[in-house]
Amino acid sequence: MGPRPSRSRRGLERSSGSSDDFGHTPRSVADLPIDLGAGLAERLARVLDVEAKIPRTLDALGPVVGRDVLLLDGADGIRARQLAELGALVTSAQADGPARIDAPDGSADVLVSLWGPFRGATAAESAEATRVLRPGGRLLVLLDYGRDDVSRLRGDLPEYGLLSRRDGPLLGCGFKVRVVHCFWTFRSMEDAAAFLDESFGDVGREVAAGMKRPRLSYNVAVYHRTIGTPS
Repeated sequence: MGPRPSRSRRGLERSSGSSDDFGHTPRSVADLPIDLGAGLAERLARVLDVEAKIPRTLDALGPVVGRDVLLLDGADGIRARQLAELGALVTSAQADGPARIDAPDGSADVLVSLWGPFRGATAAESAEATRVLRPGGRLLVLLDYGRDDVSRLRGDLPEYGLLSRRDGPLLGCGFKVRVVHCFWTFRSMEDAAAFLDESFGDVGREVAAGMKRPRLSYNVAVYHRTIGTPS
């Protein structure tokens, strides 16, 4: 068994690396959906979901207040802080490979994976979620949903279609889904244009040219299910 997961305020270092089959890199997990490098990532963090709809939705589906919440690969990040501010007892753990979670058996009431390779849909992932969650625990998996302005920047990701299908690998194995309509909200049109140009090049400039106000629609989906039955 691995060491006990770290508390959110003394987190594990996330390392950069190669992307997975869904276009994520380890550094993008938990805080941001896209790995843009340090400077641009900080700018994205300031504009993504300024209304804090994502943490409030996680609480609504958990709930997280007063409960042990295990955040995969998300130590000391924005989402960990937001969950802690809501009243969650946040710990973090590395997810090594497609399933293995570096956390003790029965150590969490809620397991949260944000924009990461862990989906909880395969037999190995489901078994690992069952291992770390207490009976009746909640598994919450946040991913991009598409059908928004931001999807024009990212191209055709598998999660825009496959994962949201009723017969797909998530909804087809017992997950339910809640779509959250968020935004990337910039200070000005000039700020938006500069960020999109530097981050996404030609396609960023094209999206910026079509903006009527300094924000982009951004839809995320929280796939959720209960693991086991409380004793």
